[in-house]
Amino acid sequence: MTDKLTTLSDAVRKYVTPGCHISIGGFTLNRNPMAAIHEIIRQGIKNLHLYAHSNGQGLDELTGAGCVDRVDIAYSGNGRYAPTCINFKRRAKDGSILIEDYSNFQMALRFMAGAMGLPFLPTYASLGTDIVEKWGYDADLRADDNTLPSKKLALIDNPFSRNEDGEKLLAVPAITPDVTIIHAQAADARGTVRIDGLTFCDVEQAKAARHLIVTCETIVAPGVLNQAPGNNQIPGFCVDAVVHKPRGAYPTACYGEYDYDPGFLDWYREKTADQAGFDAYTADCIRGCEDHDAYIEKVCGDRFDTLKADPAHGYSLKVKR
Repeated sequence: MTDKLTTLSDAVRKYVTPGCHISIGGFTLNRNPMAAIHEIIRQGIKNLHLYAHSNGQGLDELTGAGCVDRVDIAYSGNGRYAPTCINFKRRAKDGSILIEDYSNFQMALRFMAGAMGLPFLPTYASLGTDIVEKWGYDADLRADDNTLPSKKLALIDNPFSRNEDGEKLLAVPAITPDVTIIHAQAADARGTVRIDGLTFCDVEQAKAARHLIVTCETIVAPGVLNQAPGNNQIPGFCVDAVVHKPRGAYPTACYGEYDYDPGFLDWYREKTADQAGFDAYTADCIRGCEDHDAYIEKVCGDRFDTLKADPAHGYSLKVKR
């Protein structure tokens, strides 16, 4: 199997193209692939269709930077720091992005369907709710864009029902992104990936994608991860690019490595309360920094030492939340 190690700038330039359908891993304040997201912003890639399960900082910065036109998502928030993500909320209210909302379970099923190579999966979730009735993409847009499913959801009959009146299910359409980006604790040069702690929907998102970029805290020697294969989630044949990027999830948490940064998140909430503030943040802290290490030095500095995870707990005991 070939060596898949590359630089972040090269991986993003090759696989994240204007107008493509992109999925990002992580969950709210956990394991967002922030280094990669900042590289997308630096490269000025626009018109993205973004898929996420329940994302936070990564989705907020991509939408704030004007990289995203459409979003399929269950939830976007940063806990108490932003119950609804700041830029995401602003863009939703001014209509500059289109949003199609699903439940958490439905988004998980959509990625699972894509990973399984199926066109849809059935569920009872959301029957009788407005999620079924309210679409983010109307019928005309769907007719004009063959990258979108023809319907948001479809009400179908259970073919195995013994009930005379039948039984209804919702079919949720598969997601097959052009590229998924995730951040993990460890990978090897051949693409074997190990995620410690909760995996959220990252594994399904990874396997559903046509291309997969993995940033990671540690690169291990070939064969080491094979010594405990049951602890690995993603095989090398699913991966296109591996990027060694320690602290690549900051300012979100990476279980067992470091916690999220409350100091930054409080500052970010105030700094980006309006678009001008967000634009100043990206100009100074993202475009104004050569790479993610420089970004962390600028916005966090020595405070990062307090974020380092306690080995017994997997998160920091020094963080004041």
